[in-house]
Amino acid sequence: MNVATAEDHVLEIERRLNAEPDRVFAAWIEPDQMAEWFGPGNMTIPHSSADARVGGAWSVTMRNEGGHERIVGGVYREIDRPKRLVFTWGWLVDGQPGKETEVAVDFIADGDGTLMRLTQRGFDTAENRDMHNKGWSYSFDGLARLVEA
Repeated sequence: MNVATAEDHVLEIERRLNAEPDRVFAAWIEPDQMAEWFGPGNMTIPHSSADARVGGAWSVTMRNEGGHERIVGGVYREIDRPKRLVFTWGWLVDGQPGKETEVAVDFIADGDGTLMRLTQRGFDTAENRDMHNKGWSYSFDGLARLVEA
């Protein structure tokens, strides 16, 4: 379930996955696994990195079918494996960091699966929030394929 709150600057997404929290958490912080699911639609991930510690940096390079690349990255602010992950999120724009948002992901044990709740804060417009809603929704389809395999 995806919910864009009444506040234009917050995105909340909830997804249940048929995998244990530690398995889902690992897919968020291990570069080889990030490369398997990050990115919407037909994007490929030619590069991903993660220094999974508080203050450590992460980044993902997404390439579309035409070969155009976009890089997103940030810094880990909270790591409580396998319960919670908080990090900054910012696109590189002309080689410079763009506006940052903050992403918090909670991993809640739910029977034999995980209820994953993502909250992303700090969008400058509702349109930007909605574009990220679409991107995360596509990416989470890939995450489900990875962790439920």
